[in-house]
Amino acid sequence: MRIRKKPNLLPRMERAGAVLVRDPETWRGRWREKLPGCAGLHLELGCGKGRFTAETAAQAPGILLLALEKVPDAMVVAMERAVERDLKNVCFLDRDAALLPELLAPGEAERIYLNFCDPWPKSRCAKNRLTAPGFLRLYADALAAGGELRFKTDNLPLFDWSLEQLRQEGWDLAEVTNDLHRDGVRGVMTDYEAKFTAQGMRINYLCAVRTEDTKTTAAGTPERLRNASLSDARGRADSLAAFGMSEPEKDEGEHTSCG
Repeated sequence: MRIRKKPNLLPRMERAGAVLVRDPETWRGRWREKLPGCAGLHLELGCGKGRFTAETAAQAPGILLLALEKVPDAMVVAMERAVERDLKNVCFLDRDAALLPELLAPGEAERIYLNFCDPWPKSRCAKNRLTAPGFLRLYADALAAGGELRFKTDNLPLFDWSLEQLRQEGWDLAEVTNDLHRDGVRGVMTDYEAKFTAQGMRINYLCAVRTEDTKTTAAGTPERLRNASLSDARGRADSLAAFGMSEPEKDEGEHTSCG
């Protein structure tokens, strides 16, 4: 969804500037110094307007949350939410996910959140998907052993394709579901997620764990992605079967919906 340009962006950014890190590269390897007694470092890629960011930080005051967002017209809303709630454990970074090696030292983070990223459906654009092998290896570098990647999307073809990439890249799947909120709301929602759920759309979710077998950038540049159109993605049953999982039973009249 396109974010409207805000004519008063700069003054709003200045007013909420206390939570913006203008020189994040200088904090690489010592982010925990930002929060005395820090119990861990989490990273959110593409925080958008920050509903998820603010609530996640509020629920875990001992965890430092770094929120990346390259669209300032969205990030300023997230920053204002954090300032309004006087959150001391969240920092906003106006950076792209491709720059992670410049922002975090190897193994510096314990968890990465990736919520409702752009599916880039055409095959020639597959490398831009934030669950493409090139990005997964950056995440593996940033995460400590046992660290988690938590991914949510309404887009089932993207989800299935992402499962396949994670398997090939050596991640362990701790949880996979195609209907996260089936039995009631689970966890913190994003603005989009709340809207989608209210419309009856299903939310796909997975938690992937970095293991000793997970490929990092030390494995080299991933092979070029071919035939990667999302229309060519494996079906849901095949994807789950690859991990020794079965599809949950459906209620009568239940149907699959995707964004």
